[in-house]
Amino acid sequence: MKQAINAYHQITVTPEFREAERLRSIARHNEASVLHHARQEERKQVDAKWQNVVAKKDTVIADKDAEIARLRLQLEKNGSSAD
Repeated sequence: MKQAINAYHQITVTPEFREAERLRSIARHNEASVLHHARQEERKQVDAKWQNVVAKKDTVIADKDAEIARLRLQLEKNGSSAD
């Protein structure tokens, strides 16, 4: 077992092994960064979609409120002219 551990230590101290580990570490970091960025972009798209839905809903409600106010005013005018 001691020989296996010594062989491992000899391999891990070589410049080639250290360089390979450094490159793997950079690759893992880059992958994590890309995934994080993709999640952020997806969240922005979802938020924008829902903001549009809310804005359309608010517009429809405002239009309906204006129509109701117009009809009430018309009823009041018709009601007061019938008196």
